[in-house]
Amino acid sequence: MIAAGGRFAGDRYPQGSSVFATNRHMIPTNLKSSRQGPRRRRQRRGHGGECGDDMLRWRIRTATHAQAVNFPSSPPYVGRFAPSPTGPLHAGSLVAAVASYLDARVHGGTWLVRIEDIDEGRSVPGAAEEILALLQRLGMHADGEVVWQSRRKHLYEAARVRLAEAVYGCGCNRREIADSRLGVGPDGAAIYPGTCRGGLAPGREARSVRLRVPESGHDLVAFRDRFAGTVTQCLALESGDFVLKRADGYWAYQLAVVVDDAEQGVTDVVRGADLLDSTPRQIYLQGLLGVPTPRYLHVPVVRNENGEKLSKQTGALAVLPGDEASAVAALRDAARFLGLDLDLNRDLGPAGTDGRVSLAAFWQAAVPAWARLLASREAQAPSTAQA
Repeated sequence: MIAAGGRFAGDRYPQGSSVFATNRHMIPTNLKSSRQGPRRRRQRRGHGGECGDDMLRWRIRTATHAQAVNFPSSPPYVGRFAPSPTGPLHAGSLVAAVASYLDARVHGGTWLVRIEDIDEGRSVPGAAEEILALLQRLGMHADGEVVWQSRRKHLYEAARVRLAEAVYGCGCNRREIADSRLGVGPDGAAIYPGTCRGGLAPGREARSVRLRVPESGHDLVAFRDRFAGTVTQCLALESGDFVLKRADGYWAYQLAVVVDDAEQGVTDVVRGADLLDSTPRQIYLQGLLGVPTPRYLHVPVVRNENGEKLSKQTGALAVLPGDEASAVAALRDAARFLGLDLDLNRDLGPAGTDGRVSLAAFWQAAVPAWARLLASREAQAPSTAQA
């Protein structure tokens, strides 16, 4: 499959690849020993797929868009739900949880839960335990041990060491980056201009660690999202060199999620569309580390009445089912938002004598409903999108 100005590679990396195995051949030549200073922003040419003058010169091995519910030549399905414990689970997070759980069940795969508490300054004490207990009450049972990012820092440091040729220390603070930024990326973050790319200025100390991205014209990342279709992003123009370790000492999400997915053998990532813009950076990191690129499916995000993504910061209310009936009601709301054709009376017959539907009955109907939705989206998938 060829995107406009980009290229897909349908073969996966050999199973058993490790983030700890040096793979220098995956580092683009224009990154090695780069001592160039700040970049000037260049105009994009073409339609979505072109970045600067040339197509991508290095190969990103991504999984192709396989037929829903049928991956005969793929490794065993491993999915995951990875909430951040910055507060209780809300309706937006529940939508992502339900989608990832159903996708794993439709494919007869493994569903893992990972607590993404790498930003320990924002983690709320007890929130992770509440989220895990809620998932149990909702009938979503993980198929393996729960993993906590805050306990895996040695893995992130090992990955940074393997990326030594492509990283550098950055002494810029937030104000300096805001004043000199090349623009704003798709996710709202400032596009770093490369101020410290050629080395720290005299008297400056490194505050963070950044990863070099290829120069414009060599920076296109293209992948196939199972819902959004073909997605392209030019890293130099739309992201810039991005942070792997923050100034506060915490590891950045982009590195942690790539290392964790690879170490856990995740083959399929199902999550909210707010993370679609982050995926090209993660795929680039996967290529440098020589680990497999999962299949991706990004579901729509829940928004409030002002059009803002539902989150703790925008006043999202916690999902707090008091009994089985309220748990089923919360799940049905999530299923409805996802567009599931879910009629419990039609699919399972009348409810119990008390008129209520059990959790078991909900999941029994929801799994085939998700399979029908996948088949429908497969047939209607758009051809190209930009992150």
